[in-house]
Amino acid sequence: MTKNSIMKNKVETFGCRLNAFESKIIEANLPSENNVARVVFNSCAVTSEAVRQVKQSIRKERRQNPDIEIIVTGCAAQINPNIFEQMAEVDHVIGNEEKLNPHIWSRLQNERVIVNDIMNIKETAPQMVAGFKGRFRAFAQIQQGCDHRCTFCIIPYGRGNSRSVPIGEIVKQFRLLIKNGYKEFVLTGVDITSYGPDLPGQPRLGTMIKRLLKNVDGIERLRLSSVDPSEIDEDLLDLIANEKRLMPSLHLSVQAGNDLILKRMKRRHLRDDVIKLSTLLREIRPDIVLGADLIAGFPTETDEMFMQTINLISEAELLHLHIFPYSARIGTPAAKMPQVTSNTKKMRARLLREAGAELVTDYLSKRVGGNETVLLEQNDTGYTDQFFPMKVSGNHKPGEIVTAKVDNVMKDNTLVGSTS
Repeated sequence: MTKNSIMKNKVETFGCRLNAFESKIIEANLPSENNVARVVFNSCAVTSEAVRQVKQSIRKERRQNPDIEIIVTGCAAQINPNIFEQMAEVDHVIGNEEKLNPHIWSRLQNERVIVNDIMNIKETAPQMVAGFKGRFRAFAQIQQGCDHRCTFCIIPYGRGNSRSVPIGEIVKQFRLLIKNGYKEFVLTGVDITSYGPDLPGQPRLGTMIKRLLKNVDGIERLRLSSVDPSEIDEDLLDLIANEKRLMPSLHLSVQAGNDLILKRMKRRHLRDDVIKLSTLLREIRPDIVLGADLIAGFPTETDEMFMQTINLISEAELLHLHIFPYSARIGTPAAKMPQVTSNTKKMRARLLREAGAELVTDYLSKRVGGNETVLLEQNDTGYTDQFFPMKVSGNHKPGEIVTAKVDNVMKDNTLVGSTS
């Protein structure tokens, strides 16, 4: 892509890996017109702060480029298109389903807002993505939407109900990406462990992955985005235990460590379920590293309830943590519950991060002297099997998978090593 075309068409991505995947589809579909310069904001709605950041970025873009055409899409635009329609800086608002339609751009000449009812969408067959510029790890969408209604979450109203990508389409996507040189892949979606009930034969996630690995040559490393602790099927457990191409790093959608809070969140697991699952996973795959999403300061959370969450980090050995101070979303049941103060939420989020950081420091110190397999990206830095950053000295090319000895650990928890 030339410098001029980059300036003419730009997609700003907010939020999840699925949004990053869909932004590549938008980029491919954006028409190149000599007289039109566009910026598409692919928004996130997971928190109120996420929406605020999108609006702030739109205003900044308009100040810097007063003549550019600004289009807003994504979950925030799907859930509440009116807030963007009312912004003078915005030219067009399109929905989550519409943004993937290559013909949508011709309709923008006549319509300012194109957002349909996403709950009526029954199928998901994403367009093929040839690659991810500047990345050496490819994302592949396998699922869309969510059938669950956690009391804190607005995302089902932005993504619709759960629907699965047929296995044949996933195979085609992987073959295209492998043809273009990719070796490592991340299966992504909104709720990937709900994969399959809407497809013929009702395959589970583990079944689909086994078929994928059997039918596609060239998959060297495979990762999963966040999985629900209550939905891990037997085939997936078998893969975790025996399939070395499935990386030993798994991220769990935990959210809290207190049973009453989990029930008020309308989650489908309890505290003990997380501990039992983490114990099982380490038994069947001793080198596995677990991560988790955790919400700090959910409504009604007391100090005692919070301590159960902070203790769960060490009890379940959760290292890769995504910590979110609770953010009330209008339209969700949790927004109507008694709220925890902002200062308390921030303090609890900090304590959770500190607890996780202690475990990471201890874990990485024990890796010194051992060997790690690394997919190298930019500046001789890549990620290990357990998804820790590592800088490797030597004459290597981006995209190369190397085995390196760990010499030390930097303050930012980046491993440092060299190849023999």
